[in-house]
Amino acid sequence: MDKSDILHKYPPSMENLLLLLHEFQNHNPRKYLSRSDMQLVAKYLNIPFGQIYGVVSYYSLFSLTPRGKHIIRICCSPVCSMAGSNTILVELGRQLEIGLGETTAEGLFTLESTECLGQCDTAPGMAIDEVYVGNLTPKRIKTILQKYPVEKKRTQGRQG
Repeated sequence: MDKSDILHKYPPSMENLLLLLHEFQNHNPRKYLSRSDMQLVAKYLNIPFGQIYGVVSYYSLFSLTPRGKHIIRICCSPVCSMAGSNTILVELGRQLEIGLGETTAEGLFTLESTECLGQCDTAPGMAIDEVYVGNLTPKRIKTILQKYPVEKKRTQGRQG
């Protein structure tokens, strides 16, 4: 789906702003909103770029910087915090070799925090993309991450 298709999927109305922004971000291979994407949406909705930027910078599910193929969001709500989400965050950082807000070297994962995933009964929890995982322990992290293998890049040999 190209950018024009995304725009014309919705009528040019402010009530469609969040839907448009999510579509643009989800169709970007690096899962973020570029300046040109925001400019297209602003022009399509006939609103100032600053208004788009304000919305994108306000909501934590939008990103202005490129991210990994998979977004890991660890819940840091009071319930998850009391259940040990900080320990899970430390273990994720150790295994992925990144800090909060960073992306792994091969571009597979970005680690983010979120205020609540709405699954308090299975705290602590996290979401990988749109898949929720609860009842986390540091020991489970490795098994969970192994479900997302690193894709090997093809190398072309020289032809002689």
